[in-house]
Amino acid sequence: MSICHNAFLKSKNYKKNKKMLAFEMLVRHFSRLWPQVERQSLSQKMGKPMRTIPCGRLQMPMVGLGTWQANDPKEFEAALNQALDIGYRHIDTAAFYDNEHIIGKIINQWICSEKLKRDDLFIVTKLPIQGIHRDRVEKYLCQSLEKLCLDCLDLYLIHFPYGKTESTKEVVYEKADHKGIWQAMEKQVEAGRTKTIGISNFSISQIDNILKFCKIKPANLQIENHVFLQQPELVQFCHQNGIGVTAYSPLGSPHFNTFLKHLGLKERNLVNVLTNPVVAEIAKKHCKSNAQVALRFLIQRNLAVIPKSTTPERLKSNFDLFDFCLSDQEMKKLETLDIGEEARICDWKFFPKIEEHPAYPFRKNKKC
Repeated sequence: MSICHNAFLKSKNYKKNKKMLAFEMLVRHFSRLWPQVERQSLSQKMGKPMRTIPCGRLQMPMVGLGTWQANDPKEFEAALNQALDIGYRHIDTAAFYDNEHIIGKIINQWICSEKLKRDDLFIVTKLPIQGIHRDRVEKYLCQSLEKLCLDCLDLYLIHFPYGKTESTKEVVYEKADHKGIWQAMEKQVEAGRTKTIGISNFSISQIDNILKFCKIKPANLQIENHVFLQQPELVQFCHQNGIGVTAYSPLGSPHFNTFLKHLGLKERNLVNVLTNPVVAEIAKKHCKSNAQVALRFLIQRNLAVIPKSTTPERLKSNFDLFDFCLSDQEMKKLETLDIGEEARICDWKFFPKIEEHPAYPFRKNKKC
């Protein structure tokens, strides 16, 4: 027992502090039994601050929950509750994912039961491809807000550089009117429907064009990014211009072929991040999973990540990324895995002839 501790035991405040300690232990005990007691996130319980990147005037949690292909209501509701209990506060969705209503239901339950405050959450959704028109932005944003049971988003993204008509009979793509669409997005910030606005799947030239006329700069670019598709030029361009970057499919997309099969499309030979021997070797050294190393690699490049999972163990491990660090040598090893556009999984070609549009952002001869 230390001298300092002995002095404390002899002090006049000992009995007072002992009573306080006993009271705190009782509170902790009943907090576990009483569901209405506010639950702290895992990061708060462990005394760890939430790691963030700038997103306009906000701070975005670096680790979020991706929700594409999370459509089974029972399974997804359980996963959302588990994720929020673990400490996830950044939730990414889109009108295209058809699950905003499920997210709205769960976050509304947490807020109404006072487990969370609205300001604790960072909610992102996206303008669907049929809404990418200057006259339809407000309509689709309002629809998303209603489904999410929210008055205001934290971040609203244009999901793709150009859109199609609202017709369900045939797919007709429209001219890429970035100025008109972006001005309509800026109006949504001014109207208080979203705090920040951004883009997804845009190229350097398309972003640069927006920067030339915008009143409100894009706060975030969301792109496919993983060890095989690192897009360093695009990431660097965004960081140099004060635009945050979020990596979707940061572990590849293991179930993408299931999605293609569901649409009646041919399966593809896709890259597999989780079985790569370089990733596995580094993971073994750190006593971490392959997924944790792949995600940590992106975080050390100052990207936010939004891995999707509905498995409790994976939800927890995907969130637990801040108790280890990759060395410069390990980062360089992982950087050598980049093969550029050949590794792209989500090329959006499940929309017929989408690649024939002049504003199609993914070209084989580009790494950005």
